Amino acid sequence: MPAGGGRADEIVLPHLDAAYNLARWLVRNPHDAEDVVQEACLRAVRFAGGYREGNPRAWLLRIVRNTAYSFLEKRRPEDLAEEFDELLYVPECADAEMELLRSAESQALQVALEGLPVRFREALILRELEGLSYKEISEVMEIPMGTVMSSLARAREQLRERLLRGGGKEVRRGLRK
Repeated sequence: MPAGGGRADEIVLPHLDAAYNLARWLVRNPHDAEDVVQEACLRAVRFAGGYREGNPRAWLLRIVRNTAYSFLEKRRPEDLAEEFDELLYVPECADAEMELLRSAESQALQVALEGLPVRFREALILRELEGLSYKEISEVMEIPMGTVMSSLARAREQLRERLLRGGGKEVRRGLRK
């Protein structure tokens, strides 16, 4: 194992779920997301010796983000414009929590998120699903904190508009200003 391998385990392993979640939203395919996370983890292990104290989750998510964009750049442009297939993103499970994900509201939210420009979608996923602070998002996306805040505001507004345009009363109820 490369130098720093044990340290890499401490830095990487606790954040694998967040890494996969971000990769899945960026590459839009669960199998490709697994490949991206695997490659990102290999890179993290390789460069763990260069990791400086700070937020290990933000450090790993930056590696995942860069790996995902490298992966996407290698694919053909028509693959990047691929239409969203919600069946790929709705887990097949019978328990109550998974049934909630299958509801019309959840599907509408998922489709609306997929329709956002990638930078907005990425910022929302990092903030709302992964719970990163603005500073951490700034580090992961390598953009100024002011840009994070404006991207989140624009992303939320576009998401709200998409849901109100396409959603029923149930969706609208939860999104009033």
